[in-house]
Amino acid sequence: MLGVVGALGTLALAGAAAVDASNSTTGATPRSKLTVTAPAAPGGGWDLASREFQQSLRADSIVNNVQVVNVPGAGGTIGLGQFVELGADPTRLMMTGTVMEGAITVNKSPVDLENTTPIARLAEDYQVFIVPADSPYKTLQDFVKAWKKNPHSHAVGGGGLGGTDHLLAGLTAREAGVDPREVNYISFAGGGEVLTALLSDTVEIGVSSYNDFRDQIEAGNLRALAVSADEPVPGIDTPTFIDQGIDVSLPNWRGLVAPPGISDEEREELTDIVTEATKTAAWKDALDRNRWVDSVLTGEEFAEFIREDQARVNDIIEELGL
Repeated sequence: MLGVVGALGTLALAGAAAVDASNSTTGATPRSKLTVTAPAAPGGGWDLASREFQQSLRADSIVNNVQVVNVPGAGGTIGLGQFVELGADPTRLMMTGTVMEGAITVNKSPVDLENTTPIARLAEDYQVFIVPADSPYKTLQDFVKAWKKNPHSHAVGGGGLGGTDHLLAGLTAREAGVDPREVNYISFAGGGEVLTALLSDTVEIGVSSYNDFRDQIEAGNLRALAVSADEPVPGIDTPTFIDQGIDVSLPNWRGLVAPPGISDEEREELTDIVTEATKTAAWKDALDRNRWVDSVLTGEEFAEFIREDQARVNDIIEELGL
């Protein structure tokens, strides 16, 4: 297992193990202390969702002490490996979603979400294709025309291999008449790194959650070409892929899982805590500010959703040859 987690995961594992040992000796409970693992670098979608959730728990004093720990790498599978390896501890949660499902398959991860305890899906958001403000591509079709002529000469930057960004790039290429296997896709640990690569001209097109780029879009430094929703999203002044002749839509869900092996009572308590957080004014404000779609789902319904969605993502990866 440690061979998959790697050096970064080993260091994080040691630190988290120390936290777990402290929890066992102090008798911490989910109501007294929670640690949320964001399995990505600071600045990305999982990090943002984790910290918004943290603030929602704090605002109404649902949990006394909430910490967020970043464990980046391999589309979240390093964080997943560490999370599962540490075993049953009801004071730990991990943020997850569509990105991790793809990374599990592409990276051939020895652990998957079936090795966790599903708690709740929280919300969905959407990805965008983005370019610097001085880019010659004014519309999605401008880029598609250049892409079709020489796919490999146009670098596309996004999150981990097999994640939502990668799938969106592949699906868009296929619909545009570009072989998805010819896409020059460069993966980064999080939206912050994608932004840096985009602004330094390391990549021509950036793909990530709208919120990863929102400040730069509003400041006029970036231009969004398309959003991956079925229909226009209130508050996002960007046309969909579908509206521009590319029949692609791809939601990106965010949710929380607990470690394997916790008791039914502990799972119920964590579900109650998360449900309470989603009803707070702070969380409703987070949904509005971040243009997230409320999609709370808990219990066995959420577990079944994960199984079905993992199968859907696997089919896309196989179909695209990714």
